[in-house]
Amino acid sequence: MALRRIKQGDQIIVIAGKDKGKQGAVLRVFDEKVVVENINMVKKHTKANPAKGELGGILDKEMSLNASNVAIYNPNTTKVDRVGIKTLEDGRKLRYFKSDGEVVDI
Repeated sequence: MALRRIKQGDQIIVIAGKDKGKQGAVLRVFDEKVVVENINMVKKHTKANPAKGELGGILDKEMSLNASNVAIYNPNTTKVDRVGIKTLEDGRKLRYFKSDGEVVDI
């Protein structure tokens, strides 16, 4: 499996769209989509289902964003940054910040 540039748990900043400038942690990663906590919130109208014990009403829910609209947050520079992938001599791959060369995964 290929190493992803954005992974679950990463701190990101939205760089395009209605939530531009907001920061949050990645909850889930799909192919080209990411779901970020408290970003791209929508109202979902649900019908009650007594068999499952669910209440009806209007729920707030996070929807996915395209991965191209988010950038990973670099805590060293306190800015967004690009991510590169290095292959070590033993064959392991790791992610690093392009601006300062620091490793993303510790």
